[in-house]
Amino acid sequence: MTRLSDDMLAAARPIWEAQLHHPFVRGIGDGSLPPERFERWVRQDYLYLKEFARVFAWATAKADRLASMSWYAAVLDLTLNTEMALHREYAARFGITEDELEAEEMWPTTRAYTDFLVRTAADGDMVELLAALLPCAWGYAWLGAQLAELERPADQRYADWIEQYASAEFQDAARWLRDETERVAGFVSDAKRDRLVELFVLSSRYEHKFWEMCWTGESW
Repeated sequence: MTRLSDDMLAAARPIWEAQLHHPFVRGIGDGSLPPERFERWVRQDYLYLKEFARVFAWATAKADRLASMSWYAAVLDLTLNTEMALHREYAARFGITEDELEAEEMWPTTRAYTDFLVRTAADGDMVELLAALLPCAWGYAWLGAQLAELERPADQRYADWIEQYASAEFQDAARWLRDETERVAGFVSDAKRDRLVELFVLSSRYEHKFWEMCWTGESW
């Protein structure tokens, strides 16, 4: 039998390819993305990160072994106390203040995606949490690696974005989550396997919708 994560990726492959070829992602890669559109991502991703941290809090509580608990707790601490501070510094490079970030309203797609993630983390078992979480970490690592194969954009802000997600640290984290998903899933039933693939695909769809939201704008 193929690895669960291979089945997940095969099911979501068209969505991942659509993300890679989305004009927003292409614009990061070649530096042509208008800054005002990227600012939308900075603002909405800041709000996303807050909810993303809640998912890792649930993962810490639900983990079945100390090593996993420690890893999730470390990522939670990193997200809240390091990554969000770096995000605020990054936002300042686009002229966005910390007060503006805190006052930003979640757009519909951000709300729907994060509500889905937190609900799955709270109500589902550990492997369901991982299936829903994986497309974010693994997907960004994959996009970063793909864009890193191209010539770096002249705009250093976009070049830094690519470097972050193509970094060995980020690639290793995505690989760990993928392996952890395999470990926790074990030998699940066919019905359960289908459910996990479904969750992975749904999160991948939200990832694509997030790029589209930041490209076109959104409102209630």
